[in-house]
Amino acid sequence: MTTSPARFDAREASQWFFRHGHTGWLGLKFVDQGDNWVELELPWREDLLGDASRPVLASGPIISLMDMASGMAIWRAGGNFTPVATLDLRVDYQRAAQDRASVRGRVECYRRTRSAAFVRGIAHDGNPDDPVAHVAGVFMTIGTDPRSANPALQGASDA
Repeated sequence: MTTSPARFDAREASQWFFRHGHTGWLGLKFVDQGDNWVELELPWREDLLGDASRPVLASGPIISLMDMASGMAIWRAGGNFTPVATLDLRVDYQRAAQDRASVRGRVECYRRTRSAAFVRGIAHDGNPDDPVAHVAGVFMTIGTDPRSANPALQGASDA
């Protein structure tokens, strides 16, 4: 009897993802998940300001929040963790976040093909009906590690 692998759980994965690397430095936090969506939070921090004269989160960290939420939504929709690469992530800002406000990003993966995944979502500072930004993106899904086809790259560490 074979047991199918456990479905990708963004809550569990965030415990590891958000302790390391860029997402760890940003301090991203898991909020919630569904079958094809994930919501994360970027806490307000003074060192993440775009303009020192205004206590509002900069756009770069918000883009990183939405990119990570996108990847996790794709993994939720597919059920497992497989490599993805951002091909296009459009961010349409509607307004600045409120002063000293954390920003939440909720992204859904609404379509998957053999080699691509499509996402859409919003970033908000407490009211999803008044978003800070809308996002739409396309990600390349990678079925296998491309290094496995090249013996010279086997065993190479991840960048």
